[in-house]
Amino acid sequence: MLARLGLGLTFVLVLALGVLWLLGSGALGERWEDGDPAAPALSAAIVQARSAAQRGAAREAGVSQPEQILFGDLHVHTTFSPDAFMSALPLVGGDGAHPISDACDFARWCSGLDFWSINDHDVGLTPWKWEQTIEGIRECNAVSQESNPDTVAYLGWEWTQIGTTPANHYGHKNVIVRGLDDGEVPARPITVRLPGIDDEGGSALPGPVLSGLFALSRFSSDMLDSMRFMREMADVPACPEGVPVRELPESCREYATTPADLFAKLDEWGFDSMVIPHGTTWGLYTPMGSAWDKQLVASMHDPARQPLIEVFSGHGNSEQFRAWREVVIDGDGDKSCPGPRSDYLPSCWRAGEIVRARCAEAGEDAEECEGRAAEARQNYVDADTAGHLTVPGATVEDWLDSGQCRDCFQPAFNYRPRSSVQYIMALRDFADPARPRRFEFGFMASSDNHSARPGTGYKEYARTHMTEARLTTSGARMMDWSAVEEPAPEPRSAVFDPADYEGQFFRLREAERATSFFLTGGLIGVHAQARDRDSIWQAMAEKQVYGTSGPRILLWFDLLNPPGSTGKTLGMGASTKLATEPVFEVRAVGSFEQLPGCPSGTDDALTPERMERLCRGECYHPSDQRRLITRIEVVRIRPQSRPGEPVEALIDDPWKVLACEPDRAGCSHRFTDPEFMTDARDALYYVRAIEAPSPAVNAGLLRCEQDAEGNCVKVTPCIAVPDSDDCLAETEERAWSSPIFLERDAASAGLQVSRLEAAAR
Repeated sequence: MLARLGLGLTFVLVLALGVLWLLGSGALGERWEDGDPAAPALSAAIVQARSAAQRGAAREAGVSQPEQILFGDLHVHTTFSPDAFMSALPLVGGDGAHPISDACDFARWCSGLDFWSINDHDVGLTPWKWEQTIEGIRECNAVSQESNPDTVAYLGWEWTQIGTTPANHYGHKNVIVRGLDDGEVPARPITVRLPGIDDEGGSALPGPVLSGLFALSRFSSDMLDSMRFMREMADVPACPEGVPVRELPESCREYATTPADLFAKLDEWGFDSMVIPHGTTWGLYTPMGSAWDKQLVASMHDPARQPLIEVFSGHGNSEQFRAWREVVIDGDGDKSCPGPRSDYLPSCWRAGEIVRARCAEAGEDAEECEGRAAEARQNYVDADTAGHLTVPGATVEDWLDSGQCRDCFQPAFNYRPRSSVQYIMALRDFADPARPRRFEFGFMASSDNHSARPGTGYKEYARTHMTEARLTTSGARMMDWSAVEEPAPEPRSAVFDPADYEGQFFRLREAERATSFFLTGGLIGVHAQARDRDSIWQAMAEKQVYGTSGPRILLWFDLLNPPGSTGKTLGMGASTKLATEPVFEVRAVGSFEQLPGCPSGTDDALTPERMERLCRGECYHPSDQRRLITRIEVVRIRPQSRPGEPVEALIDDPWKVLACEPDRAGCSHRFTDPEFMTDARDALYYVRAIEAPSPAVNAGLLRCEQDAEGNCVKVTPCIAVPDSDDCLAETEERAWSSPIFLERDAASAGLQVSRLEAAAR
């Protein structure tokens, strides 16, 4: 009897373990496969009408021989990305799979883009998903005619690097591939190890049985699909080291630890590709004190592979430099908290003030409370991006606007100024004193959308679909494999212990507060000879590009007096030597006001159900009325002339402000810089074209109430509000040109001066 009972219990135990293994292995879940594009190509008449409207605007603005300006989005995720997948699960309020076929139809019929690329996170791209990605992009392009396509889709992925310290943090970079044939694409994306990824490849995901227990506790078809997604991602083995890329097995994960490694592997593949850094100031994952100086050293930068940088996305603006520090790091690497300024409140300082107030409420004396405040400040900087966890029970409102750039245009969350584009452009590397290096990036913008919606900035609506507002909250609930109870508020802060939060990426960061900083995203504009894959690529490689915060502003920026033949000009992105003061011309035309709904014919291409799911009932639908350009701002940056030269005095922002008359036909100005010759320094110049104020999603950010001294005393963040609340606020949409880079031709300038002096004698 006992033997039978023992056998029965053993059978039940084995059966239970088998069920848990099945649940945790992902075998019972379904793959979210890519679909087929459902919509046809735009008609040639629609494409021609858009081009004609643009040519007419260029002529009115005085552009004699305009190239086509094409608009695109080179930063788009589908639910092949782990964070996008998790936030799309119906279990957490998502609306299911958004594959490449959705992105294809959205770009054609919702946002009306000329080109776009797919950029799913590298760590999520298993061999099967990479095959699906390639095939999906090919199918999207196959819908168009080859000679004059309505939209061009590029293959790519995101190299999602996150460091643990300023020394090992390089940040995220999108890799875009030019071709689509078998000999023009890599067999696998090149990825990077993240926290939670072990040295053997794969993920630190619990074993199938433990994962099965978790799945059982939240049993649903969503959870089974999630288990399959995570398990397949975790089971990809690391590629062997030291093997040429073309000899590696296809079904392995290929790692590049630094940008230099990434460039080297792309060189090994040998096909045309470009790398675009993005989110450089975004402090959700960037360690405090991070700076870009190390990325100009030796092979950490490849100007041929890395020609462009993203100044703006749905995660905010990364353009502007500010002199304040989020943390002070001394020569020994010790960190401390800087004091507050009128234009910046460090989060570490605010941590001390929260603890000080609690201490006073508990009846402690001032000396004790000051000691606890100092302890809280240090605990915060020691915990870095998880600093908020060192003040148990603190709410989003408690932190006020700490850590944020108060006077930046739509800034990225927890701003890192020494990773800003302006700081980057002011740097020089003097390893070779005879040939110092500098960055010569062209400027672009994109969306960083995670629901397969390229070009979301055409209208300001549907906050929880057209921005990443849902990503952090739903993603936080799904990504956390274990729960950590929040202690009740205490008078003192706590030392952060990473072991308590193992595997909880979103919980380790201020995901909830960051939600108020998600925007609808930007666009890249290119001056292209034609609207085909190779022409667009050539324009990007030559930096004949600019970025916008979403609207399709038309922008031209030229150097009128380059050396050489009379009448020749150089456009944005150009670099030249000059022996005289430069003469520039800028022309800008505002974007079209949008009509409600979608253009006629959209309902023939998309079913009502698909139109609602993808476009949310609104499409790019231009009227014939353009917005006003109110002013043009000119920024001048003179890169360092010696090692360690402080950059603050090298960035003139704005250097000039050029007022614009209220004219729907646009605005144009010429200007010069006499100081270029007298200062004897190299320089770069770029322009910002500013539109009249208009409402935009989340433009109010934390929505601070200020006292008489301008201090933020209360915030009303855009969280825990209905989906119908788009949190609109007035903003000034804009476009950023790529810079024109000038090197002072000292020899020619000296010869010219000698001739003038001789003539005077």
